[in-house]
Amino acid sequence: MENALDDLLRILDLKKLEEDYYQGESPKEERQRVFGGQVAGQALVAAGRTVSRGAVHSLHAYFLRPGDPNIPILYQVDRIRDGSSFTTRRVVAYQHGKAIFNLSASFHIAEDGVSHQPEMPVVPDPEELPTFEERMAPWIGSSSPKRQDWITRPKPIDQRFIDPVGKVLYSIDKMPIQRVWMRADGTLPDDPLIHACVVAYASDMSLLNSAMVPHGLSWDSDNVMAASLDHAMWFHRPFRADEWFLYDQESPNAYGARALARGHIFSRNGDLIVSVVQEGLVRTF
Repeated sequence: MENALDDLLRILDLKKLEEDYYQGESPKEERQRVFGGQVAGQALVAAGRTVSRGAVHSLHAYFLRPGDPNIPILYQVDRIRDGSSFTTRRVVAYQHGKAIFNLSASFHIAEDGVSHQPEMPVVPDPEELPTFEERMAPWIGSSSPKRQDWITRPKPIDQRFIDPVGKVLYSIDKMPIQRVWMRADGTLPDDPLIHACVVAYASDMSLLNSAMVPHGLSWDSDNVMAASLDHAMWFHRPFRADEWFLYDQESPNAYGARALARGHIFSRNGDLIVSVVQEGLVRTF
């Protein structure tokens, strides 16, 4: 498992081509398109490498075109503003001469201020829950070879689903919610930007599933096409991505082939550390 996390850190370690231009690679996996969390995490790395003060507090991104996993991704950083308290960056990712992804990120120096947050849901501890592989083991034998490989392949993020899930990862009670414990499956460097980028990567792994729950659908259903359209995150409090965090997800609305999903990410001690909102394409056939 440590090797899978090492691979994630490797793809987040962008190659600097020249000032404000970076290049990212994709993992050697059988994918039809680049995973959205990967390009979001890499774009945030590119933005953060041009910022000397403050930590990321928000990002807003649009997935414009499917990414090609077989060629590098070029990231161009635009230094929008360097202020006394806030720094703003825009990053555009390119492949085949066209923009595939656009991100705006804002960085803020630490300040004192008011504080409040919602309560974290009461859920079982992650140690009480089966691993992803254990959860999916009953369906390996009836799955396609491609899906078997996906289930058993080492993953950089340890996921422990709380709600009952089946072969297509939807909740038995059909409510548009999903809750899952996550953490990087290994030890990360102390750099806060790396922890933010790993959570950005993980935040796209299951959020849109909450919109498909009431309809018995999943990413690999034969009768569905699903893709992230836009993604927004707000980083509220310091955290470590290699410690357990609870991703509390819900979908308040779906209509016209688009679904809205939002999530609260809590540290294990109950602090709200990140909020996420995403709209995704969900076409059925």
